[in-house]
Amino acid sequence: MHDLDLNLLVALDALLRERSVSAAARKLGLSTSAMSRTLSRLRKALGDPILVSAGRAMVATPHAEAIAEEVRSLTSAVQAVLSPPRDIDISEIKRDFTIRANEAFVLLYAARLSTAVSEAAPGIRLRFAPKPNKAIQPLRDASIDLDIGVVAGDGAELRGQTLFEDGFVGVARTGHPLLTGRITPERYAACRHVVSSRRGHFSGPVDDSLAALGLSRKVNLVVASYPAVIAVAAATDLVGLIPRSYQVGVAGETETFELPVATPGFVIAQTWHPRMDADPAHRWLRALIFEAFRSKNDR
Repeated sequence: MHDLDLNLLVALDALLRERSVSAAARKLGLSTSAMSRTLSRLRKALGDPILVSAGRAMVATPHAEAIAEEVRSLTSAVQAVLSPPRDIDISEIKRDFTIRANEAFVLLYAARLSTAVSEAAPGIRLRFAPKPNKAIQPLRDASIDLDIGVVAGDGAELRGQTLFEDGFVGVARTGHPLLTGRITPERYAACRHVVSSRRGHFSGPVDDSLAALGLSRKVNLVVASYPAVIAVAAATDLVGLIPRSYQVGVAGETETFELPVATPGFVIAQTWHPRMDADPAHRWLRALIFEAFRSKNDR
């Protein structure tokens, strides 16, 4: 099979439209001699003269007439494929997007994001997928469109955009003895604790800071999510640790407090695979999510 040269298709379309070598050359910005050479290549490739002289003009052969409409359609299709994505009317788009996020994010923000999407693009539906880990393969194979959360350490090939910066606060039931008076590292460490860890770890981000002061805490319970931490803290004397952004999910039975030791902050970002960079609907969704959290942080 001969190597495909799309330039020949474009040239053939111009020749069949103009029925003139010189006119087709002007249309494509080529010299007449270059177009004549291209016509020779086309004749050889198609096994047909394509255009023949008829007095001072040129006429198409029966085969050229037969394929002219198909050549025109193919040329238009190639130009569409090899052109940048067109602007879209987002209100007319029908599409599903899958977003991977942890349970706490879904509980706190899924309804808000769904409402914002529905108001602007009623044909777009969101599907929130569970986040058992930070594996990037689902972004590579398009089983998810976006990941929202702490960026994975092995995601160098991915694109990302910061949504907000976060940190930790403590949470305890309303009326807990710890909440009375100044919360010192010693009083905090003396409490019994509940932590969130998908991997089942009993230590958390506060333990290194306590260890630097010669202190340690007793972790009695490990759960899989921050909403579970809040629920346990509300029903027991266990003290929990949750991201500051999750304070909006704290019910009347619990209160948050500033930790008596420093803990590292972290960044919450939306992450996607670079092949989705130029997709118009994907760009729109990313912009909507970014604006939603920027306006939240500006309040």
